[in-house]
Amino acid sequence: MRHILFTIIVGFFAAVSLTACAPEVGSDDWCAELNKDPKGDWTVDEVTNYAKFCLLK
Repeated sequence: MRHILFTIIVGFFAAVSLTACAPEVGSDDWCAELNKDPKGDWTVDEVTNYAKFCLLK
């Protein structure tokens, strides 16, 4: 039981720490990071947000 609880807690903190490093969607840093990725790899949400926040400013 302790092993499962420990695994859940470690997994939660790992997920939180990894998402905390990403720039906020729509920020200048986010637009710059997205520009580095090949456009064919973008998700539908990324394309929509890029158009909304980076192109239509």
